[in-house]
Amino acid sequence: MLRLRVKELLEERGKTKYWLYKGLGMNYQNFKRMINNETKSIRYEMIEEMCISLDVTPGELFEYDFEK
Repeated sequence: MLRLRVKELLEERGKTKYWLYKGLGMNYQNFKRMINNETKSIRYEMIEEMCISLDVTPGELFEYDFEK
């Protein structure tokens, strides 16, 4: 299962979910589902914005869980 590492990346950078939410400018319910890995799709533009905001590559933003 592919999953976002947003929470871990925010913690490493000393940033909050609220900081990222405001920076992305998206609906809160969609944001919450996305960072909790409860969504089935993410727009490329949103992936790019998260990478820029967190100063990471897409490879650092996602991880693959082989056990699921």
